Amino acid sequence: MRLQLNNTNKSLSLNKNNNYFCQPMIKHVLYSFVLVFLYSTYFSQSTTQAIENGDDPNVLYRNEMSFGVFAHSRGFGLNFMRAKHVTGTRKRLLEVEALNMKHPKEIKVSNNADNSKRFIYGKLNNILLFRAGVGYQTTLFRRSDRKSVEIRTSYYVGGNVTFAKPNYILVYRESIVGTKYQESIKYNPEVHTIDSISGRGPLVDGLSEMKIYPGVYAKVNLSFEYAPFSNKVKAIETGVIFDYYPNALPIMANNPTENFIVTLYVGFVFGKKWF
Repeated sequence: MRLQLNNTNKSLSLNKNNNYFCQPMIKHVLYSFVLVFLYSTYFSQSTTQAIENGDDPNVLYRNEMSFGVFAHSRGFGLNFMRAKHVTGTRKRLLEVEALNMKHPKEIKVSNNADNSKRFIYGKLNNILLFRAGVGYQTTLFRRSDRKSVEIRTSYYVGGNVTFAKPNYILVYRESIVGTKYQESIKYNPEVHTIDSISGRGPLVDGLSEMKIYPGVYAKVNLSFEYAPFSNKVKAIETGVIFDYYPNALPIMANNPTENFIVTLYVGFVFGKKWF
């Protein structure tokens, strides 16, 4: 009986000691959470208030999102980019692009036939491609104030999906009663001469005959950031893009199909940053 009482007393004393040590620890953890919450709230409010007052808090934003329009040496395109800081001067990037791709020898001509639209003689396919890739951006020169320019370099690797829609043209036909009319047909370089074409066919013609050419790409660029506030994105980008297609891409008749395409581009980027 005494042994049971002694064991019970020991267990009670141990519980009291444990409670004695646990209570201050719990209070310390709660105080830490409260302090962190108050500090983050105050920091966020002070940063927001500074921006509203026209001041630049010049802090490091972890997230970035931007949109862009660009002209490249063979067409035009649109861009979306999502970035996240991994270090103070390095970001991890994700981008998606949509653009057209022309051939360097494309020239619009007209036969002055009933005000028909000008056409590109010899064009086999209209090209539209989509790119998606990942990469990294490194800051070379940081901005010292809002009037200066930040210079960054980026590189991407990824895949592309290219859609080749057959080019349709307008040609004259003669009805049974002898009247002429225009018909939209698929361009055939072995049949159609430049004099037999009256104009460009509708862009929607040939959609059901579209072919897909998958490929890969790599991009390297320089960007010049000049936004008036550190939470905004305004930049000019310029760089070079390399596209490779396992199956060669046909664009113009009487010209080699292309497996490897190199383009230069320049674009305008705008967006925002946040924590």
